[in-house]
Amino acid sequence: MKIINKVWTLALILAFSTHLCNSQVKDSLSFIKSKRMSDDDLAKKKEGTFFTGIPDFSSDPITGFGFGVRGNVYWNGTRDNELFAYTPYLAKLKANVAYYTSNARELTLSLDVPYYKGSRWRFKVDVKIQQNPANLYFGLTEATLNPLRLPSSQNGETFSTYADYDRARKRLRPGQNGEADFVTDALSNRFRETEYMLNLKADYALGNGKWRIMGGYEIQNLKYKTFEGKEADAIDPNTGNTIQAPNGVSLLRRDFEQNKISGLDGGWVSILQTALIYDTRDFEPDPTKGFYFEIANEYSSNIIGSEFNFNKLFIQGRYYKKIPFGKRTVFASRLGIGNIFGSNAPFFEFQDQWSPDGSINALGGKQSLRGYRANRFLARSLWFANFELRYRFTEFSIGKQRLAFGVAPFFDAGTVRDKWQNLNFSKIKTSYGAGLRVAWNQSTIISFDYGKSKEDGLFYIGIGQVF
Repeated sequence: MKIINKVWTLALILAFSTHLCNSQVKDSLSFIKSKRMSDDDLAKKKEGTFFTGIPDFSSDPITGFGFGVRGNVYWNGTRDNELFAYTPYLAKLKANVAYYTSNARELTLSLDVPYYKGSRWRFKVDVKIQQNPANLYFGLTEATLNPLRLPSSQNGETFSTYADYDRARKRLRPGQNGEADFVTDALSNRFRETEYMLNLKADYALGNGKWRIMGGYEIQNLKYKTFEGKEADAIDPNTGNTIQAPNGVSLLRRDFEQNKISGLDGGWVSILQTALIYDTRDFEPDPTKGFYFEIANEYSSNIIGSEFNFNKLFIQGRYYKKIPFGKRTVFASRLGIGNIFGSNAPFFEFQDQWSPDGSINALGGKQSLRGYRANRFLARSLWFANFELRYRFTEFSIGKQRLAFGVAPFFDAGTVRDKWQNLNFSKIKTSYGAGLRVAWNQSTIISFDYGKSKEDGLFYIGIGQVF
């Protein structure tokens, strides 16, 4: 009940703030002049309200066949609106819906209203309801930088590629304490997460608008399950045939029972969010120039109704520079550094770095280190860097829809540590690759990336630039 009261209180605060903005004397737009779009992008910007969306189909041995839709509704206004040249949109509603035959599902809604009615305020509301049985866990210390090992044999054989590791996990082996007579480790790096989340944020532009301060509140209810005893594909070492066998004890369960991690029982997480932001990007969804810098913090404590105590700090900088080659070629780069403070930080908080511009799953996966599996390297501290060269080779209109196509070779690097004092340039993991970018009516960017690392080669599809 205390949690519900907190949510209602914050909702009332947000409603009151909206009323104040609605009734205030209109601010001068001097604070937004530095964010004017390029003449080329402005000439192509679409007026009015429109929808962009793509179907979402996927198949996974664990989650099964999935289908859904990823869509956006944009309110751009008309060219005579004085905000038209300075904002990517007046408002955007993003909706992702997906369902899987394994009963996995996802619903996310996100409303973003920058410079509300010409004021210095920006409001964001995010809602997420999801169940995902395909999350990955490889450990929670800098030991994850070492080669892959089987969860049931942490001092045994190592594997240099994920394909070799995956085959070894499926081998039938004798059961250990608490396991069946013969088991497989096929699902031993997997766990299921069920999440209900509400996030409310507001930021305010300072001075000439390049600096912003942000405050927010997030509440989550989380539940977790590992797959001990679940039937999975196994390889009989005597015959080489594929058979069904129960899964052994997962790595996440082992670490929890050995008191190496906390949070496997899930619970309520209540978080206060604050950030200081410097932003000179000319067009947020797909910048051609400018800087983005932020210092972001998440604070969770029993004092605000959370079952966990921790403090997460994340600092990142991005740089965009138009290159005089072709009509639209942009060099984009990012550097991020993060640390988690607090002895009771749950394992799931190690898996992402919170940013007002969108949380980043780190380290590994399509948002940080492409070519490595998601959450491949985790510890309290990390740094990572991304570099892309975004070259647009053609663009055209079909009816009222405008499409642009480009390529983006990239290079990623990063590492993790158990203490921030030990962050340095040793044990760096790197990956590289290239991607296709499709810009649909400018604001919707569809990304197709293939990343290559020493362990793996992975293909990603997503909406939005990686950064």
